[in-house]
Amino acid sequence: MAATEVHALLRRAFAMRAAFYARMFEVLRAELGRERAMTLMKEATRQMGEKAGAGLAGHGPADLAGLSRDFLGGIIEGETLFSPELRRCDEAELTIHFHRCPLKEAWQAEGCGDADLKDLCEIAGAIDQGMFTAAGFTFAGETWQPGREGCCTLRVLPGKD
Repeated sequence: MAATEVHALLRRAFAMRAAFYARMFEVLRAELGRERAMTLMKEATRQMGEKAGAGLAGHGPADLAGLSRDFLGGIIEGETLFSPELRRCDEAELTIHFHRCPLKEAWQAEGCGDADLKDLCEIAGAIDQGMFTAAGFTFAGETWQPGREGCCTLRVLPGKD
């Protein structure tokens, strides 16, 4: 399969995931209110991240260089889909800024306004909280905010021994 085909398939998969997040959020918000919908969706997404974090646990609690290498190296089509910028990687902190996000781009293509986009990014970003915490690190990332360039910024700190 050619790289362009893989890229197109990945984009479609991310668009489906984005649509699921958006529709589920709409339904839960209508039934339970925004705060409860956010809480439930973030918890489910965080739990998904915990499963992914098991593969990175060998680096916890303090091998940030190894974590960076394996995390960034494990993102299929990462340069194209996410355009990650490694801003810092030392013994105290790993910081990665994503200039793109296929989920955010799919929501924008659907016409999501900034308020919903911010909420959906926060929901989807809970996967990182689950992943890096389960791997033994402390996660202090930030999801996209209106007016900010790109998408989320991952900040990972050493965990507790």
